Amino acid sequence: MNRETMLENCVTSTASLSKPIEVYAFVDPLCSKSWALQPLLRKLQIEYEKYFTLKIVLRTSLPKMNLTCLNDKNDLTACDKHHPAFPSIAMKAAEFQGKRAGFRFLSKLYEYTYVKSRNVLSFSVLVEIAENLGLDVDEFILDFSSHNVVRSLQVDLYLANEMEVDDAPSFVFFNENIEDEGLKVNGLHSYEIYVQILEEMVGNPITPDAPPSLDDLFQRFDTLATKEIAEIYHIPEKSAERELKKQLLMQKIERLPMNNMTLWRKRIV
Repeated sequence: MNRETMLENCVTSTASLSKPIEVYAFVDPLCSKSWALQPLLRKLQIEYEKYFTLKIVLRTSLPKMNLTCLNDKNDLTACDKHHPAFPSIAMKAAEFQGKRAGFRFLSKLYEYTYVKSRNVLSFSVLVEIAENLGLDVDEFILDFSSHNVVRSLQVDLYLANEMEVDDAPSFVFFNENIEDEGLKVNGLHSYEIYVQILEEMVGNPITPDAPPSLDDLFQRFDTLATKEIAEIYHIPEKSAERELKKQLLMQKIERLPMNNMTLWRKRIV
């Protein structure tokens, strides 16, 4: 899992001179465990992002599909409108509009799948997600039907193979020394485990940043659950709900009641 050879062959390295640690998070858009990883990743970014750069890598088992139907956006009408590969392709298409767009699309994929019970294997649902996020839909469809998105997925599969990652979710941590082996962590663990690993990789005690205001939090993340907000601010869930209801009364946010949870998002004017 040495990076030297890998980075010579991969043009998508996210190495940063300002942050000592690189974190590769391998996820599967269709895996419930990867969805459960999302609140943990968000909190890690909020508290310790000054120490690391984050790269989301898709670790999916993509069935074979006829990629000729992706040559032109008009040809999509001739495609099977449902396919297990479509969510991964869509996330990469969104990522072409910026790293944050890719993060937001993945988050919305999980929301549509596990909260709204929508069929994200459907091309039309994926386009709906792009519209919901305010992406350039024409560009999204064009990228969806390009070979560039296939190449981007192949790069992710290459990274997974080079880092010997077989499952999602998984983390691989790298320090500043390019010759050092990466530290691989398979599966889903407690938040404290990842903080401890990050501190060991940095080599010094690390201190969390204070959480942002609720306004800034909802500016960064499209939807958040009550429990997730409570954990970010280190307060009881009931206290978080009271604060959220105040924001609701001020018409700053809106509530999205779901079957087994409540989601909140910035109010769309």
